[in-house]
Amino acid sequence: MSRAALGPVLLVTLAPLAAQALEARIDPHADLLYRQALPLLEQADNPDDSASPLRTAVGGDPELNRQGQALARTLPTAVALLKKSVELGHPVAQYRLALYYTTYLPAAQIPDAACPLLEASLNQGFAPPATAIATWCSGFNASPAYREALEAIPSMATLYAPYYPQPATRLACSRSQPQGLQMQWGRQRDYQAEVYRLLGDLDPQHSRSLLQKAVEINGCIAAQQRLTSQR
Repeated sequence: MSRAALGPVLLVTLAPLAAQALEARIDPHADLLYRQALPLLEQADNPDDSASPLRTAVGGDPELNRQGQALARTLPTAVALLKKSVELGHPVAQYRLALYYTTYLPAAQIPDAACPLLEASLNQGFAPPATAIATWCSGFNASPAYREALEAIPSMATLYAPYYPQPATRLACSRSQPQGLQMQWGRQRDYQAEVYRLLGDLDPQHSRSLLQKAVEINGCIAAQQRLTSQR
């Protein structure tokens, strides 16, 4: 999304932040490591349907067992690659590793493990961490720095366009409903709508225009419901 598409209210605020965000750079070796992890992550998301002795022995829900078997086979290597990419500051790898933590760690451990990664990724202009931060990262999700990071995201759309779609635990602006252990997958415009929805919560004075922007981008249900309730 171009800056020209943003409402006039945000343009003044975005100007200095956009200049900072445009300095973000993805290390080529970090990107290689991230992309090596992707096929393994995809195998975990789309496991083989063939029966295995362990699957048939475990019992219970066959679909959940099947997905669990695939995750156990592929995730350790994928996570190791993500960690190496994160060491080089890759913003998308930071998000995917944090998403792994929010999915598999006990709730009490998630803020310490995931929030530094989510914040580092968001501060480089990557949109998907925004919703996870709203859920898990108390303190930062109510800070001026969080709002400033959200406002800077539109200026980084071109850099991150090749990295979509991306998974999330829950997208309030999405109509899709995940099954079993599946994540919700969002396009870039879906995450942009989430950003405007979140900004609507943080800026009551301009809430209606921000929520309307979310609706215009992808028909955001949650934003539309908020607008209806404000009438």
